[in-house]
Amino acid sequence: MSRCLSVWSVLVLAALAASMVVLPLILPPLPPPPLLLLFFPVGIMAALMMLAFSPSIEANVVVCSV
Repeated sequence: MSRCLSVWSVLVLAALAASMVVLPLILPPLPPPPLLLLFFPVGIMAALMMLAFSPSIEANVVVCSV
């Protein structure tokens, strides 16, 4: 695990975590987004689900687990 994370990446992750704790305390609350924008993540998830469960075009696809 130590080979995957360098000191720089640990510092970046720590700074992101600290900003997620501190910034909500400093910034004023934002108004809610328009209702139409809330449907974008739902649409993206629906498209990904359709792609995940649609049959493959290739006839000879072999799925092997390691």
